[in-house]
Amino acid sequence: MSAQGHIPVLRDEAIAMLAPRDGGVYLDGTFGGGGYTEALLDAASCTVWAIDRDPAAIARGASLAARYGTRLHLLEGRFGDLLDLLKAERVAALDGAVFDFGVSSYQIDDPARGFSFRGDGPLDMRMSGAGETAAHIVNTRGEAELADILYQFGEERASRRIAAAIVARRTTQKFETTADLAGVIRSVVRPDKSGIHPATRSFQALRIEVNQELAEIERGLEQAAALLAPGGRLVAVSFHSLEDRMVKRFMQTATGRTAGPSRHDPSGIIPAAAARFAALTKGVITPGDAEIAANPRARSARLRAIERRAA
Repeated sequence: MSAQGHIPVLRDEAIAMLAPRDGGVYLDGTFGGGGYTEALLDAASCTVWAIDRDPAAIARGASLAARYGTRLHLLEGRFGDLLDLLKAERVAALDGAVFDFGVSSYQIDDPARGFSFRGDGPLDMRMSGAGETAAHIVNTRGEAELADILYQFGEERASRRIAAAIVARRTTQKFETTADLAGVIRSVVRPDKSGIHPATRSFQALRIEVNQELAEIERGLEQAAALLAPGGRLVAVSFHSLEDRMVKRFMQTATGRTAGPSRHDPSGIIPAAAARFAALTKGVITPGDAEIAANPRARSARLRAIERRAA
């Protein structure tokens, strides 16, 4: 654990997949608490470029940067912009890249950030601290658009009912806090047998919309893969089905494992291009019982990895 309060999920498995070597150049696209970065730097005499859009994460990394000197470089920005961020630093190729998608423990556990209903705070959810807040979205978006956000990004089956309740309530009082929104959602959605709080999926959906997370994942995966040198490896850890489906689809395409075309489709006569990558994981790697017991938030984690083929 690189910093108190944050436990990197599937850290040992991710580092084993990356197989860091002396002199290698690696990317930690989601620095967070620095767990993967620290493990990489300890595993080999390599260089790590670490990206995070959260200024607080970059500030926390100062102690690591002081310890590892010129081997660690911290960059504030979105991992969806990693090509531009690394190009500005004259980094032309990577020997490996790792992503730990979703929200960090630091963000979830700080009520002032507004990511969770577990502690009351402003309805914010911005990872970078800039742009549109969750409060602005629930107070201004139309009912149909809100329902679509909750359904598409939270897979919330009660999305229409929740959206209607939000719009009805905001006509008399705007939403400002996480507890306020969670209370309105709880009033129209009954807890299910899973024990998951009725607001969980809606909060996930709003967070994804605020930070445009799925678009960032798509861009980040494509750009990191484009920078990998022959033999370079890409490792991605996801935490919910929307993230994992994107990672799975991307890696299937990169490794030439997409579903074959119909025999009635004329495009089927065109030979497929040679796969640029090879799969390193069969299916997914998931946390063991011991890791889940030590860190319950690890229970939904899924790791997938690919390797660039030699030219």
